[in-house]
Amino acid sequence: MKFSFTDEQHEFRSVLRRFLEDKSPTTEVRRLMETDQGCDPEVWRQLSQELGLTAIHIPESYGGQGFGIGELAISVEEMGRALLCAPYFASTVMAATAILKSGSEDQKQLLLPDIAAGETIATLAISEESGVWSPDGVAMTAKRAGDGYRLNGVKSFVLDGHTADLAVVVARREGSSGDNGLSFFTVACDAVGLERTRLKSMDPTRKLARLSFKDVEASLLGDEGGAAGPLGETLDVAAICLANEMVGGAERLRESAVEYANMRVQFGRAIGSFQSLKHKAADMLLEVELAKSAAYYAAAAADENDEDVSAIASLAKAAAADAYMQTAVHTVQIHGGIGFTWDNDTHLWFKRAKSSEVFLGGAAYHRERLMQEWNV
Repeated sequence: MKFSFTDEQHEFRSVLRRFLEDKSPTTEVRRLMETDQGCDPEVWRQLSQELGLTAIHIPESYGGQGFGIGELAISVEEMGRALLCAPYFASTVMAATAILKSGSEDQKQLLLPDIAAGETIATLAISEESGVWSPDGVAMTAKRAGDGYRLNGVKSFVLDGHTADLAVVVARREGSSGDNGLSFFTVACDAVGLERTRLKSMDPTRKLARLSFKDVEASLLGDEGGAAGPLGETLDVAAICLANEMVGGAERLRESAVEYANMRVQFGRAIGSFQSLKHKAADMLLEVELAKSAAYYAAAAADENDEDVSAIASLAKAAAADAYMQTAVHTVQIHGGIGFTWDNDTHLWFKRAKSSEVFLGGAAYHRERLMQEWNV
């Protein structure tokens, strides 16, 4: 399998990095993370309509660009590097993928063009109060009501759920368990009976919400009771994209640590010349490069429909989670006392590293899943 980047992909990365350096400096990140919306509408318009990023992996027949997971992975890696505050992961990565994997042809034609254009912000609601990202954690129920369905239950840790226009929701038939009886539904976020509450979280750059459903009207997405397979495929893509986003942030932290170590002088010499800090720098480089290889390989595996993509996705997520968190810790330590302060920007990536570590399941969960997939 070839998983190196083409010249066009390198150029795409370069253009996107310049755009994000201009539109998402840390001063802007700090401003947006204090707002309820957590996004600049003008930057979102430019991302979607001028750069076409919200349409990148959506097929052209549904108003998209028709690229693959490889290009989507480059996008989220650069956004993770810049800590972009926008509902991109919720809408483009998670919700659009769920619709692509589960929806009928008519449903894709109806829902995807507006998501691709950035006019509809969607989100995917899976996890509940237990924080489990698997079918076993889904307790929300769906019951028939005339020609539609009614949903009852609570979804937690929903990305940008408090500002989204459309929610793709996983619920189950009453009395079912495990993979059985799971279905996808679409819900307008202004529906009667839906209460949305923004959650306080450690990472203010990534907004989370709690959605409470009380007899909320919903439309079935795809086949009734057939969501288990598409849900797994959607979570694989999400894990791969999150791994790539994390290696982008980890690389940015590593660069800042090395830059500071070469600039900070103690005892008449740069602290980067001290052997202990050389070891830390070497450890960070090794961890980040290994995680990059796993993340890039996972994106290539998804594009080629590799039969082991679920295991590879978990491998990438676990490797990236460890590398990002360890790099964040080392970066704080290399900065010394200033690294613990609010004025220093390191804590922004440290918090994103921690939130990303547990989102979609922690490293231990994905290692266990990897062993189950490969029967180790």
